[in-house]
Amino acid sequence: MTADTLAPAPVAKAPEPKPGILDIAPYVGGKAKIEGVAEPIKLSSNENPLGASPKAKQAYFDAVERLHIYPDGRATKLREAVASKFGLEPDRLIFGNGSDEIFALLNQAYLQPGDVMVTSQYGFLAYRISARANQAEIRMAPEPDFRADVDAMLALVDERTKIVFLSNPANPTGTWNSGEEIRRLHAGLPENVLLVIDEAYAEYVTQPDWESALPLAREAKNLVVTRTFSKIHGLAGLRVGFGYAPLSVAQAVDRIRLPFNNAIPAQEAAIAALDDQDHQDRSRELVRQWLPRLTQAIRGMGLEVIPSAGNFVLVRFPDPAKTAQAADAWLHSKGLIVRPVGGYGLTDCLRITVGTAEQNELVIEALRGFVGG
Repeated sequence: MTADTLAPAPVAKAPEPKPGILDIAPYVGGKAKIEGVAEPIKLSSNENPLGASPKAKQAYFDAVERLHIYPDGRATKLREAVASKFGLEPDRLIFGNGSDEIFALLNQAYLQPGDVMVTSQYGFLAYRISARANQAEIRMAPEPDFRADVDAMLALVDERTKIVFLSNPANPTGTWNSGEEIRRLHAGLPENVLLVIDEAYAEYVTQPDWESALPLAREAKNLVVTRTFSKIHGLAGLRVGFGYAPLSVAQAVDRIRLPFNNAIPAQEAAIAALDDQDHQDRSRELVRQWLPRLTQAIRGMGLEVIPSAGNFVLVRFPDPAKTAQAADAWLHSKGLIVRPVGGYGLTDCLRITVGTAEQNELVIEALRGFVGG
């Protein structure tokens, strides 16, 4: 035998993802099942407890005859409906498979390895995931009172910063920033830094100092505002979101967006939902009535509830003998699913969606039993 025949065969290597991908913790959605419980009450994902608009459901069913054809890649009818509803220029709209996809597309278009993305401490996890996928550095401004601090965010911005993300109202805390603060944040950023304001819960806000950033975005060259059909419109299962951006940003994103990212039934249902003001009003009224009642009842048990402008409450369990983990298990035993938020570093908190009147009463009763038991 020669030396060549005795040499071990080279070990084949499997394909490896680019650096940093395997360091990303995957996003985990709100739990939907409890073992042994046939029909649990799901209050873990801030979904609309009234469901989708009847008009949206009908539009979805009507679309079944067109399932064999590709959707309009430009979402032309939906684009015109959104533009008309909010008084926006159609060409400046970006449509995504949920607003999550828009965040990912913006990060993909504007972040390179070594660039910096800035957000707040408890900012929505989706911002960070796609930024890390583009090998960017993530900087998070502290929120000592569970609320985004504009000055702390601006202090993290430097010459490597390309994008700043802020949710308003915020998820998972429910806190919000005033219109004056948003304008100050935008004014404090260099013109080459893109500011993204995520307004997923805008339709639920009643606080007088909150303002939509859509009017500010009309004149700005570096501001994107996003909205979703998943919350008040009850179309979370169809994944439709939109962004209002400078034309140059919209055109850049359009170059990398998948060609048919919004299905025909999703587009048709979203158009119908936008037109169903009665459903929106009933959905908003349910939260307007129950958010303060839920907050007051839970605070009355000695638990901390962070002020919220969304359709949910963040509840803090300060007693080490009555932890958030124990409360979560107790609620499961009662057939109730809420959202642990340890992934945000809020290990002593649970996020609870405002449900129907009956569901909210069950939550109050169960938490009262947990605290007193």
